[in-house]
Amino acid sequence: MTDKREITLSIDGMNCQHCVGAVREALSSVDSTDVVKADIGTATVRFDESIASRERLITAVEEAGYTVSA
Repeated sequence: MTDKREITLSIDGMNCQHCVGAVREALSSVDSTDVVKADIGTATVRFDESIASRERLITAVEEAGYTVSA
């Protein structure tokens, strides 16, 4: 059984539900990632660290056109 890590990302540039959907889709595209919650400005994800990484999640968000802050 693999343990999953859960993190919350602060995301700049999200200002509507379309943005929430775009971020949710971007994060969901990363293998082994489950989006627990996505709201304007934040997203909480659970992922398998042996497959994905925080850096890969940030890259997915940035490729969707948003910025992850600290």
